[in-house]
Amino acid sequence: MPRLSDTMEEGVIIAWHKNIGDRVERGDILAEIETDKAIMELESYDEGILERMLAGEGDRVPIGIPIAVIGDGSGASMEPATPPPAPAPAPAAPQASGDRPKASPLARKIAAENGVDLAAVTGSGPGGRIIRKDVENLRPAETPAAPTPVEGDFDAVPLTTLQRVAAKRLTESKQTAPHFYLTAAVDVTALLAFRETVNDSLRAADGPKVSVNDFIVRAVASALRNNPGVNVSFGGDVLLHHHAVHIGVAVAVEAGLVVPVVRDADRKSVSQIAVETKEMAGRARIGKLRADEMSGGTFTISNLGMFGIEQFAAVINPPEAAILAVGAATDELRLIDGEVVARKILRLTLSADHRAIDGATGAVFLRDLTTLLENPLRIVA
Repeated sequence: MPRLSDTMEEGVIIAWHKNIGDRVERGDILAEIETDKAIMELESYDEGILERMLAGEGDRVPIGIPIAVIGDGSGASMEPATPPPAPAPAPAAPQASGDRPKASPLARKIAAENGVDLAAVTGSGPGGRIIRKDVENLRPAETPAAPTPVEGDFDAVPLTTLQRVAAKRLTESKQTAPHFYLTAAVDVTALLAFRETVNDSLRAADGPKVSVNDFIVRAVASALRNNPGVNVSFGGDVLLHHHAVHIGVAVAVEAGLVVPVVRDADRKSVSQIAVETKEMAGRARIGKLRADEMSGGTFTISNLGMFGIEQFAAVINPPEAAILAVGAATDELRLIDGEVVARKILRLTLSADHRAIDGATGAVFLRDLTTLLENPLRIVA
């Protein structure tokens, strides 16, 4: 199981694309793997004959554990081989006398941790191999982290890999990073009018349509370039000041939440950002983003304005030190030059890690961002 993303610890085999005995060329797609970020294709590193499958569909396998054997064909068999053990394996589970049952490394690990006798387990994997789900169906029920309702109608739906990883990482974020929040009300009346003008021009030239969020991404990138104290990560005894401005844009997908990254956003035009974000968001929704397209962000934007949410506070996406929550633009009355007028107001909330960013630094960044959004010509200048 290869590491297909920078934060991946294990992968789930969604589907095998080759069968035992098939000829495999270098670069052929062997399987689809669900990582902590997306479903990705596993390409063969070698050529030969697929002799053994060491893990079945649905198995959750730690990185570094063998999942298949490619050879010259002399060892091809429907009987999967027992792979070498993982480094520092858990103690073996209690075994009945006789031959050692065929089981995946992960199934053995789960059995050892839960006292399950593999000799009593019927395997459903290739060649009768015992896989993860076979052990989990027999192991003692774990004590739930939170009470589960025992009455009423409900469906217990297992978490996807994305949801499991997000739950772990964001819980750690809230527990370890002291969040503080700053909110600004931005008058985007001029920005919305400017966007219409820009889109009219782009439409006449068969260019891309730009969204308010595209302008926000570009404005945030400029504000970060001018406020490098926010473009940082907390590194224990050091602060990591990032030279590049890479903006993550949160995208909701069926399996959870993914964050494709617009690299060097401060060097790109609004129309370039529009094309890139739309293309990556589309591939994110069908699980086709590459690992490198979801890593390396220095700051994240989460926009729920399209759902009518006016204001919210987002959880920081580690190892970044800040995230910007964007709400919907709504009609509000403002007193301008002694007259009450209707304006379009949008609220931004900055969540920041107080270990890396102090209140004044965050406030100056939000002030500069507000100025850019209220004077949209500066965004494209």
